[in-house]
Amino acid sequence: MGTQPNAPEKGDFGSSRGAPSALRADRVTYVQMPGIRQNSLHLFRVAGIDVFLHWSWFVMAVYEVGISKGRYSSYVWSALEYFALFAIVLLHEFGHAFACRSVGGKADRIMLWPLGGVAYVDAPQRPGAQLWSLAAGPLVNVVLLPIFVGAFFAAAALGWKYSHPDLYQLTVGVLFIDCLLLVFNLLPIYPLDGGQILRSLLWFVVGKAKSLAAATIIGFIGAGGMILATLLVPQLHSTWNLLIAGFVVLNCWGGLQHARRLIKIEKLPRREGFACPECHTSPPIGSYWRCSNCNSAFDTFACQSACPFCGVEFNTTMCLDCGRSNPVSAWEVVNHGVINGVPMTGPGATPYGRS
Repeated sequence: MGTQPNAPEKGDFGSSRGAPSALRADRVTYVQMPGIRQNSLHLFRVAGIDVFLHWSWFVMAVYEVGISKGRYSSYVWSALEYFALFAIVLLHEFGHAFACRSVGGKADRIMLWPLGGVAYVDAPQRPGAQLWSLAAGPLVNVVLLPIFVGAFFAAAALGWKYSHPDLYQLTVGVLFIDCLLLVFNLLPIYPLDGGQILRSLLWFVVGKAKSLAAATIIGFIGAGGMILATLLVPQLHSTWNLLIAGFVVLNCWGGLQHARRLIKIEKLPRREGFACPECHTSPPIGSYWRCSNCNSAFDTFACQSACPFCGVEFNTTMCLDCGRSNPVSAWEVVNHGVINGVPMTGPGATPYGRS
């Protein structure tokens, strides 16, 4: 469970009517999640958020329902427990999506797949906005906890353990699932919610790039611990645990590579007189934008948002630091380093000074 950058679909990154594409990735390079439009079923749409179900979910459902048969008298109850699991996961992902929107971000898709769920979000590139968007998911599990605890005590008081054993076991199972999801997601292992929350907290102190690097390194250590525990503790022997550890390692590797790129970007000389209206960072000086018409690299701020090679004009310019696109006129800084009432900052700057 967690969040995924809501990057543009392939082919929509830049056009002659929009922004020239940046020459470097503006998002963390995650392991590619299951395709939204391919190999998935569109379930429904709520508040502008489309919910998809990947085909592999059905394969895992058959497996999970089969192995849980021993806890219930029929497969029906096993199926109900599995559906309850993904209902909780879905609420968790909606928590991420609505929190992201509340801070001015974009969130319009959720994918359910065997490893849980992913909310495709694009929160503002500010540590506070990122922190709230990430923390809201586990907070949903916290809100659900007293409800499930109350249901458990009610079932125990009514004697369901003996009169309705399957219903009682389902009540216990749902409570256990919510607790397990809460604890698991709060582990400080990137890219789990806990690891990304840790990254957001570090962002306040050491900046965007170094916080990501630190979080991914801690994630590697956590993944190593998961692998050792799975191999050495008999009760934890599970291919599933190794798959999760592998998923963590691949995501940490992608995150670490992105952090290295961000550090390089932060060291670039910056152009005075302009600042991104979203993240308030000045753009770098140099040919770091590419024309989507002729594929030539150019400095969009030195050329007034027009490609000097083919003459194509662009309505908006993409920020290399946060990935948002805005008209060049919105980038212009007035009032001595203040843009839209917010002091402009250099890359890597924090409330405590430059990292």
